[in-house]
Amino acid sequence: MQNTLRSELAALVRLAAPLIAAQLAHVLMVFTDTIMMAMLGPEQLAGGALGATCYYMLSLFCVGMMAAVGSLVAIRHGAGDGAGVTRLIQNGLWLALLLGIGGALGLHGLGPLLPYLGQQPATAALAMEFLGPLALALPGYLCFMALRGFTSAIGYPGPVMTIGMVGASANFVINYALIEGWLGLPRLGLGGIGMTTALVSTGMALALGLYILRSPAYRRYALLRGLLRPRRAELNMLLRLGLPIGGTYAAEQGLFTFATLCMGALGSVQLAAHQIAIQAVTLAFILPQGLSYAVTFRVGQHYGAGRLAELRRAGRLGIAGGACCMLAFALLFWLAPEAVVGLFVERSDPAFAEVVSLAVSLLAVAALFELFDGTQSIAMGTIRGLGDGKTTLLVGLGCYWLIGIPLAWTLAFPLGWGAHGVWWGLAGGLACAAIALTLGFEWKTARLLRPQPAQGASCLS
Repeated sequence: MQNTLRSELAALVRLAAPLIAAQLAHVLMVFTDTIMMAMLGPEQLAGGALGATCYYMLSLFCVGMMAAVGSLVAIRHGAGDGAGVTRLIQNGLWLALLLGIGGALGLHGLGPLLPYLGQQPATAALAMEFLGPLALALPGYLCFMALRGFTSAIGYPGPVMTIGMVGASANFVINYALIEGWLGLPRLGLGGIGMTTALVSTGMALALGLYILRSPAYRRYALLRGLLRPRRAELNMLLRLGLPIGGTYAAEQGLFTFATLCMGALGSVQLAAHQIAIQAVTLAFILPQGLSYAVTFRVGQHYGAGRLAELRRAGRLGIAGGACCMLAFALLFWLAPEAVVGLFVERSDPAFAEVVSLAVSLLAVAALFELFDGTQSIAMGTIRGLGDGKTTLLVGLGCYWLIGIPLAWTLAFPLGWGAHGVWWGLAGGLACAAIALTLGFEWKTARLLRPQPAQGASCLS
């Protein structure tokens, strides 16, 4: 038993480490864009932030849709169905292109609507200057996510990490060159930042696609054969799983957007402190997010192969390991909150005294918050590994919107807890989600184990 646990832990780490690094690379790309906007000036930063928010809200749902590719590929790979894996990634690429092109057209049409949503015309114009070229990143980004899910689900996450790191580096260099006008390049401002992200995202998708086509490790998957003939059956499978996953991502983002609106209503100091605490949690969240993908793929592989005891072991190990890692971050937030806040703002600046004081106190709540958030993210991944997106959507809607949002508002305003009330509401909603999703995984695996199928029989047969 101990050797089995050790081998499963080793498999999880081998899969999770490159995915965590790839997630870090993506965060660095977003961070680079923000820094470059700030270099252009406060008006450009505000306009770029508005454009980035519009892009992020849509791309988050689309990325949730593409998560279905890796989940289903892992199940087929576990069952030894190479032809099924090929059909899924081929149709996943079709879905990525359809979503990406449709999303890009929708983002391009946002310009006339932004002033009607309360945005200043000058800020809206700057937002579209950034969003226009940035929207072209969506098809390439979604194709990269489909290919990332495919290669990681069959046990080869290394290329994703390498290409992600190279992409993040290229994004920084090209952005800086266009901001500073290196080598006679034109200074393209916000449009250049958006164009760079679009070029890098497309280049990353092409690089990963070419690597997969040329590497012997993928020879059994004839990706080009039949690629031009999309199949309704596989597209329907991807939509059935992808739509609820995308909906879950959107529901969780709705919880955080509501919290930001509450902080804005409380005042600028509260909003600034909230943003610092959220950024700290976001950095810590890179680890459970990468681990969640790895757990999804390991659970899916075992599920497809009919290894139900191993399936449960992988899920439990992932949830427990993630909780332990997030507990380490919680201790950091409890024991050294001033140092964490100092990563984002100069603590000795008197202008930030109130913000720093409030952000430090919010990190005490954030310690529990991110522990629950990391646990629920990994538990969600275990259920996705079983090919189930509806359960995660229902739990998300119930815990985020029916518990988290009302609790945050009640504590912040009627009970007068202010900013801390908002964060306790977030923690309460995420705690409920963590408990419900963990129990949901246990219940589902108990049902699967009850009939005791023949050893090695595929769950797809």
